[in-house]
Amino acid sequence: MQTLLFIEDDRDIRAALRLALEDEGYKVLEAIDGDSGLKIFSSEVVDLVLLDLRLPDMSGFDVCRDLRRKSLVPIIMVTAQTDTHDLVAGLEAGADDYVTKPVVAKELAARIRAALRRTTQMSVNSSSLDRFKVRDIEIRSDQGVVLKNDAEIPLTKTEYRLLHVFIENANKVLSRDQLLELVWGYEYLGDSRLVDAHIRRLRLKIEDVPDEPQIVVTVRGMGYRLLTA
Repeated sequence: MQTLLFIEDDRDIRAALRLALEDEGYKVLEAIDGDSGLKIFSSEVVDLVLLDLRLPDMSGFDVCRDLRRKSLVPIIMVTAQTDTHDLVAGLEAGADDYVTKPVVAKELAARIRAALRRTTQMSVNSSSLDRFKVRDIEIRSDQGVVLKNDAEIPLTKTEYRLLHVFIENANKVLSRDQLLELVWGYEYLGDSRLVDAHIRRLRLKIEDVPDEPQIVVTVRGMGYRLLTA
């Protein structure tokens, strides 16, 4: 049984979603604030974190960054639908995905399944991609690691999958919709913020000058492309 940690201060939301997720076969641990959530995470084996960004004791962004420093566990943030700033900031803090309030249990369950499925898709089917190098970046699929100048880069599961998809489609332009389907494995109704935020995070880790990318470049009006030369 996979274990979820739900960090949310609203008791009614916690109770309703816990019941729904338990019906889906998950074990759900509950935390009412950021501090207790971090303590539970440190003492329990957690497969995925659901994180409310508005917590009573500390910023959900700080909780997300703290979790990300410790672990590559998938993080799905919970945010108000109109909080575009919160959405982008949460993704850039290290969240893999998001759901908006009021949360629809079936949609949340689908996104949890997709996130957990991604954690098991670290290898590439083609053996020719077991080792791949572009400029000073080397991806070792057989080891599940990415190196820059021979030093390991700490990529999240989603960032790793995103880089893999680019490598599988090297020098091809991929639209945001294609990336949503290939990386997240779920229909996101054209919400490009999810893709753009993760591209920015990936560039911070693999590009020499992230604001002037040479590896993952923007093709205006079309999407993104990984350049091998």
